[in-house]
Amino acid sequence: MFSALSSLQPRQFLTQILNFALVLSTAFMLWKGLSVATDSPSPIVVVLSGSMEPAFQRGDLLFLWNRGMNTQIGEVVVYNVKGKDIPIVHRVVRRYGGGEQPLKLLTKGDNNLADDTELYARGQDYLERSQDIIGSVVGYVPFVGYVTILLSEHPWLKTVMLGIMGVMVVLQRE
Repeated sequence: MFSALSSLQPRQFLTQILNFALVLSTAFMLWKGLSVATDSPSPIVVVLSGSMEPAFQRGDLLFLWNRGMNTQIGEVVVYNVKGKDIPIVHRVVRRYGGGEQPLKLLTKGDNNLADDTELYARGQDYLERSQDIIGSVVGYVPFVGYVTILLSEHPWLKTVMLGIMGVMVVLQRE
C-alpha cells in the first residue's frame, strides 16, 4: 500500500485527494438540496427502534416532506424533542387547533401502549406542528438504513470505513 502511495507523482496524489473531496462535497450538496426542496432539516431518517412495528421496522429508510402544514390524524411524522438529538417516528393520534390557532399534535408509536406525552420535553403536553415536526413520512425503503444503525452502535466502524474509502480513492489509477 505504501509503495503504491510512494510511486504516485505529487500531482497525481493531489488529483486523487481533490477527487475524494469532490465526492464528499457532492454528497453534502445533494443533502442540502434535498433539505431545501422538502423544507426539512433532515429529509431522510432511519428508524432506530421497533416502536412503529409493523408499519416500519428497525433500519427502514424514511423519506420526509415538510411542505404541508395541515397534518392529519393517522399521518406518520418525525419530530425532535427539545433537548434530545434523536428524531422520533410516530403516528398522529390527536390534533388540536389549526386554522388561525397553531396546530398542536399528540403522537403515539403503533407498537406502544401509551401516547408520547412521556417522551416530550418537561411540561410539554403536545407537539407544535410548526416548531417540533421535522416532516411527514411520504415513502420508505426497507432495511437500507441498517448501515446507519451499525455505524452509530459501533463508532470505530465509521473510522475504518472512511479510511478504506480514502485509501481506495488515493490508490485508484486513472
